[in-house]
Amino acid sequence: MASAELQGKYQKLAQEYSKLRAQNQVLKKGVVDEQANSAALKEQLKMKDQSLRKLQQEMDSLTFRNLQLAKRVELLQDELALSEPRGKKNKKSGESSSQLSQEQKSVFDEDLQKKIEENERLHIQFFEADEQHKHVEAELRSRLATLEMEAAQHQAVVDGLTRKYMETIEKLQNDKAKLEVKSQTLEKDAKECRLRTEECQLQLKNLHEDLSSRLEESLSIINEKVPFNDTKYSQYNALNVPVHNRRHQLKMRDIAGQALAFVQDLVKGLLNFHTYTEQRIQIFPVDSAIDTISPLNQKFSQYLHENASYVRPLEEGMLHLFESITEDTVTVLETTVKLKTFSEHLTSYICFLRKILPYQLKSLEEECEASLCTSALRARNLELSQDMKKMTAVFEKLQTYIGLLALPSTEPDGLLRTNYSSVLTNVGAALHGFHDVMKDISKHYSQKATIEHELPTATQKLITTNDCILSSVVALTNGAGKIASFFSNNVDYFVASLSYGPKTASGFISPLSAECMLQYKKKAAAYMKALRKPLLESVPYEEALANRRVLLSSTESREGLAQQVQQSLEKISKLEQEKEHWMLEAQLAKIKLEKENQRTADKLKSTSSGQAVGVAQEGVAVVTAAGQEDASAKAVPVPVHSTSLIGILTRTSDSKAPDVESREDLIRNHYMARIVELTSQLQLADSKSVHFYAEGNSKKNKSR
Repeated sequence: MASAELQGKYQKLAQEYSKLRAQNQVLKKGVVDEQANSAALKEQLKMKDQSLRKLQQEMDSLTFRNLQLAKRVELLQDELALSEPRGKKNKKSGESSSQLSQEQKSVFDEDLQKKIEENERLHIQFFEADEQHKHVEAELRSRLATLEMEAAQHQAVVDGLTRKYMETIEKLQNDKAKLEVKSQTLEKDAKECRLRTEECQLQLKNLHEDLSSRLEESLSIINEKVPFNDTKYSQYNALNVPVHNRRHQLKMRDIAGQALAFVQDLVKGLLNFHTYTEQRIQIFPVDSAIDTISPLNQKFSQYLHENASYVRPLEEGMLHLFESITEDTVTVLETTVKLKTFSEHLTSYICFLRKILPYQLKSLEEECEASLCTSALRARNLELSQDMKKMTAVFEKLQTYIGLLALPSTEPDGLLRTNYSSVLTNVGAALHGFHDVMKDISKHYSQKATIEHELPTATQKLITTNDCILSSVVALTNGAGKIASFFSNNVDYFVASLSYGPKTASGFISPLSAECMLQYKKKAAAYMKALRKPLLESVPYEEALANRRVLLSSTESREGLAQQVQQSLEKISKLEQEKEHWMLEAQLAKIKLEKENQRTADKLKSTSSGQAVGVAQEGVAVVTAAGQEDASAKAVPVPVHSTSLIGILTRTSDSKAPDVESREDLIRNHYMARIVELTSQLQLADSKSVHFYAEGNSKKNKSR
């Protein structure tokens, strides 16, 4: 299946690759077409430039021709101007010549007019051609720029697609290599799986044969030895002792302990909430120390004062339920008799909530009717009224489901076993509803307290009481959230643990059968304990004889070695004591020598140089010869000479300034050296004992 998925993935990648390749071919063709169009436009632009240059040359030639004609016209006009006075003088004589010049003049005028018209027409054509050329050139240039831009864009797209194409190819090649490696691994795994399948089939066949033989043997034993089968009848099967599950019992006790802690927190929060509510009634809206509170609040306060007698039993009932779950019992709904007691205590507390609810609502209405009550405060009071109703309803719902869970331990037909899981689920939903209601109460009461603290008549006592109530509500909210989360996390375990009991039947038939089963369980445990008597250890006779011979021989050698070791240890301890004694004597003598040298040097400073040298030499000689004797008159030797470390260190060489630091260093160095030596001795003794033990074991094995 994995190879099919890999093949499908590879086919998808191949399809994407072919699609990208087709797109790349189309883009390449478009770029080539655009390049051909650009080349054609460039060729057209070149031809237009050539035609423009040709027209320009023609224009230049026409302009030159026009200039020539203009000069000729001027010459003709000059000649005409010169010929007119001559014509007046020779009017008579040259009538024929005047007629000829007139004809020539008319011919010249016509020719000039034609040239002028032709020149004007050429000018117009040239101007139009020039304008058309400029327009075409501008269009071609703009189109060329557009095409170059598009070509650049297409080239960028082509480059991007090429790069993406190369990356895709590289990625596909890497994926292909990985898939090949993975396919090889899967093939190996498939081969191993096939081999394991064959082995499992062989084992299954062997197990089937073995179980078939065991089944036949068991059936024959049952038919011959078992007089009746009590699992067929639920009444008899309920009396069978189930397999002891110590882990299940410890888990249930741990869960019950956690539930007890949560219930204790809730009880503490409820006690604080009711008590501080009673204190608040005494001081708001009318302070009982100044004026008389209303009869309604008096009655409400009287009822709230009795809250402990209804709240405390909840903790006691949960404690009794926790104590009833032990390691030796079987904890299911049919055996938890103490759950009925807890349900009764919860019922009494709900009766208390129902009793105080009307007074609580009326008390909030009385606060709303006060003169200092603002609209915001009135809205908060109305919200709290709704919250108190929801709180009572949630407790009633919770008590209903807990009462249903308590029925199997008292009334066998009160609750069907198939409904256990749905009831437990509804208990979790009720706990979450209680948490939501407490969050609303905490939110609305916090807003109410904030508004009341801003009132001009708010006293410090009221502020403190509101803070206490708010803290108790927050504690209740946290406790409700914890117990709701705890129950939701363990509801699956509760549902699964209901099957703990007699097997191959629907479970316990009645509380009486559950009680009988527990008695049978105790008897069975006592019987098993009586059977498990410790057996006396014994050794076979032949092995005992062999061990005796080995023991005698090893005992003799062991005693001799032990004596040698003891003597060696005594010698070592004596030598160590002597070594310590002489090391301390040598160190003290060294200290005295240094002090004598220092004192001699101080004395020599007050005398002459020659005498100082002599005295110093004599002092050094005396100290060197005497060793431990003190020649100074100021030195006070200790009369008692003890060989112990403390006795040696108590000697002082100078009564004025005992060297405390040197003593401490000496003691520290001595003990450090002693610790090192003792450690080495201990290691040596351990190694010897291990050697002796190994030697003894080897001899014992040889004797066997």
